[in-house]
Amino acid sequence: MTKAPSERELFDVCGPIHLQNIDWSEPSQKRSITASLVQGVYVSERDRQQKRVDHNALAPIWWKIFDFALIQMLVDNDTESSIFGAIFEYQPSDNPNENDDIPPQSRPPKYVIAFRGCLMKSKTRYQDLHKGARLFLNKLTRDPRYQTSLEYVQDIVAQVGPENVWLTGHSLGAAIALQIGKTMARQGRLVEAYLFNPPYPSAPFDMLTNQKYKTRFRVVSSLATAAVSVVLKGTTENTQQYDPFTILSPWKPYLFVNQYDPFCCGYIGYFEHREYMEKKGFSGIERVAAKDTLVSIVSGACGKDGDAHHLIPTALLVTNSHPTKVEFKIAHGIHQWWAPYLNLQSVTYEFDKIQGR
Repeated sequence: MTKAPSERELFDVCGPIHLQNIDWSEPSQKRSITASLVQGVYVSERDRQQKRVDHNALAPIWWKIFDFALIQMLVDNDTESSIFGAIFEYQPSDNPNENDDIPPQSRPPKYVIAFRGCLMKSKTRYQDLHKGARLFLNKLTRDPRYQTSLEYVQDIVAQVGPENVWLTGHSLGAAIALQIGKTMARQGRLVEAYLFNPPYPSAPFDMLTNQKYKTRFRVVSSLATAAVSVVLKGTTENTQQYDPFTILSPWKPYLFVNQYDPFCCGYIGYFEHREYMEKKGFSGIERVAAKDTLVSIVSGACGKDGDAHHLIPTALLVTNSHPTKVEFKIAHGIHQWWAPYLNLQSVTYEFDKIQGR
């Protein structure tokens, strides 16, 4: 017997029904729409599991209402063949050429590639958690989901150009999108990215309530990372021109984090600590620590993948702040990001440069 759908799968119940006339120059609407496309991937996998097809499928409204068409489902190559991502094409029902005279920053994308995170259901729980473990073990680029997705993104970008392609994802899906974006940026192709609750796999300093201890732990961690980097790599930093980390500086993804989500709140402290170390005169040390972790340094020294997948030089960090602590399910959920009234704080971080907004 087919189970009744969760209310969180029903667009008319919990979707962004407040969005009527779409303005693609409005950041809040871009956030809501991209989050909805990610939810469409989640619901697509639930449709598959519950055998909901044709008019019984609940997923299509999550993209069709915003004039997107499903081009390709991204599926795991295993016995379950679970859906972990999707490629959407913008197909306006009115005049398809109406955006030609609109400035690029106000145009909708031609394609959006969206990735879901872990789906804690019996048919996907084990596999998704295994994928998440690969992320925390610094093995994301070896995962078939990443490799398959990168090939699709590279093909689409080659056809329509990076300015017409967006990446988006939630949780583990945000990690995949982030790594794809980094790979494309190193090739000189900057793809706009909207990343919701991207995992920050490190010690959760930001969950400490004592600011003094939090700062001390981070300083010690930076010193240790820089010291190990000098010992194993034999240099404090590469020349800026060819440094793989610095090369990413022109790329500015949107990171959407919740201060009470232990999986992603590390980004708040990561960027704030960079600013603190610069002000205290530890800029040389922090340049090394900002681009590496102890795990990535040791992995690289052992001949394995040494890229700290979650670290980036530049980002627009959007924090969902709450006056009181919220439960993990809400803090880590995708649904928060299309709510009409949010207490958001946005800061643009660049390597050696901070801009509040």
